[in-house]
Amino acid sequence: MTREALLWESDGERVHCLLCPNDCRIAVDGRGTCGVRENRGGRLVALTYGLVSSVAVDPIEKKPVFHYRPGTLVFSLGSVGCSMRCGHCQNWQISRAAPGEGGLEELPPEAVPDLAVRHGCAGVAFTYNEPVIWAEYVVDAARAAQRAGLYTVMVTNGYITEAGLDLLGPHIDVWRVDVKGFDDVTYRSLCHVRSVAPVLEMAVRAKERWGMHVEVVTNIIPTVNDSDDTLQGIAGWVAGSLGVDTPWHVTRFFPYLDLAHLPPTPIATLERAREIGLAAGLRHVFAGNVDLPGTEDTICPACGETVIGRRGYTIDRSGLRAGVCRHCGTPLGITDDDEPL
Repeated sequence: MTREALLWESDGERVHCLLCPNDCRIAVDGRGTCGVRENRGGRLVALTYGLVSSVAVDPIEKKPVFHYRPGTLVFSLGSVGCSMRCGHCQNWQISRAAPGEGGLEELPPEAVPDLAVRHGCAGVAFTYNEPVIWAEYVVDAARAAQRAGLYTVMVTNGYITEAGLDLLGPHIDVWRVDVKGFDDVTYRSLCHVRSVAPVLEMAVRAKERWGMHVEVVTNIIPTVNDSDDTLQGIAGWVAGSLGVDTPWHVTRFFPYLDLAHLPPTPIATLERAREIGLAAGLRHVFAGNVDLPGTEDTICPACGETVIGRRGYTIDRSGLRAGVCRHCGTPLGITDDDEPL
């Protein structure tokens, strides 16, 4: 399936894609950096509209999203391609794949809500590869999902223009964004894009302009983004720009792909990152990809009681009532429409 793309302009015989900060100017028959947006006769075409590579039913916690409808299931789907080329990508088989390489199946956007409801899901997540480059399909599927009363989630690298975010904004409830470093040098070497600035700026806009629930993930890679200066920079930005109730997930790196020569993140580094986040004023800093008891629990900052206990994807949310601490009534920045299970 193909569809004429949104957010582009003519540039002579080339087309100028306005969706992400790669700012591609694409010659006739060429494709952008993402590999899925093509200049066909002077018009930009979205090659993967309606084509999915992966579909699953996941706990919302797997995204990871901890403070939006905890305990619910999300219908998760993705396609191929990416706006970045990260050296540690664990989904590289699809993020570096091109349309036509096989394994893609058609899923019309209007079919997504029915499948989600049939599988007991309360929401739909666009994930696995970078969903920003799938924007035309995301908009249509998210619209259909919201009409059916389902929430919507973007699991994204956050590399998007203001125009791109504003296209998605009315239709997305959760912006789960990776912040992979805190300087342009890291983003150039690790992700092969020019700057971290659009990621940070659009995360703030997602919250302030569009009222999205935002959670941040940093996969901590030894010698790449594990310095105290980097972690303090990210933690301070989350606290100051997104708010102290914003969850920050600091996750363990494992040797993979272009970075297979590096060791796994030491446990002590994850513990230090949590300390840095808490010292910056963040109330909810979670350690991921590692079994450290208590480090994925939501603790009330006022009374110290466990509000949501987590072990893997099993959760005990008996300390939560309508988004506040059941023990002392403190608001926690959690979107939760249901009573504890």
